[in-house]
Amino acid sequence: MKAADPPVPVPRKSGQPGQPESATLAGTPGPTDGGPARVTRKRGAGPLLPYLLIAPTIVAIGAVFVWPLIKTVIMSFQDVGRRELWTGEAAPWVGFDQFTNIFADGDFWDVVWRTVLFMAVCVTATMGLGLFLSMAMQRMAKGVRLALTGALVAAWAMPLLVATSIFRWFADSDYGVLNMVLTKYLGLDFRGHNWWLDPKQGFLIIGAVVVWGAIPFVTITLYAALTQVPKELEEAASLDGAGAAGVFRFVTWPVIKPVFQMIATLSVIWDFNVFGQVFLMRGNKPEPEYNLLGTYYYEKAFESNSFSQGAAISLITVLLLSGVAVYYLRQLLKIGEVE
Repeated sequence: MKAADPPVPVPRKSGQPGQPESATLAGTPGPTDGGPARVTRKRGAGPLLPYLLIAPTIVAIGAVFVWPLIKTVIMSFQDVGRRELWTGEAAPWVGFDQFTNIFADGDFWDVVWRTVLFMAVCVTATMGLGLFLSMAMQRMAKGVRLALTGALVAAWAMPLLVATSIFRWFADSDYGVLNMVLTKYLGLDFRGHNWWLDPKQGFLIIGAVVVWGAIPFVTITLYAALTQVPKELEEAASLDGAGAAGVFRFVTWPVIKPVFQMIATLSVIWDFNVFGQVFLMRGNKPEPEYNLLGTYYYEKAFESNSFSQGAAISLITVLLLSGVAVYYLRQLLKIGEVE
């Protein structure tokens, strides 16, 4: 009797009953049939790789910020003199004596209140003028807006030394532009007027330098925030009878408020630590009535050789601004959540 012929394999389409979708031909060897296994494995980067990538940044931040802060804290509890500073010898520990002497000094509290008042005036002027200019930029022609933006960027890029030199020339008693304008065009007698004899007038010039240097950043940032305000909402509010003040209060302000608060917080930190404007405007040696916290602890550390006292005052300044810094971080987190 003749043997039956072996069955011929019949091709089957993927998806037929009893046939896996991955196979396209009956009898094709699979992983369990001795054929090559096609397994795609995702090779993980490893749990330590992200930390290794950011390690250089962490080291740089630690070297530039963390370690100096630690040294400042240590010095504030010591009595560091020239000998210990230059030779590296261990300075004697005095505990809280530096802080006790500082808090008992009436000049320190005068400087603190002067700094707070100066900061409040500068921040108010900066934010007010910056908001005004940013809103005015929305109504300018494109060419005028680009020219103003270029001028703001150029003013922002100007070095502090150049800016203070220009403002010192403006307020010069003999050849200053300010005295000339007030005398010639406004009919006031300011010939030979010295703006630095009265600290109030002197801080007016210093504050002008601070505000002038901060306005470009505030204006450009607020203008960017104003471009995010939906125009249809402003038009709808105007059609409903809201005036310009109402549109700004109920439509524009809620949109730009987070950015405004963030910039104002940064301005508080910057203006509280003003140093270069006062130091350069007063010829690298400010008078006691012109001292702010930034120049006060510099004077204590490097002119009076009270390095530990200067470190203690700088640490007090950091603690005073810590609350503002926390508020700034909270604003950043809120903006991130909204986005």
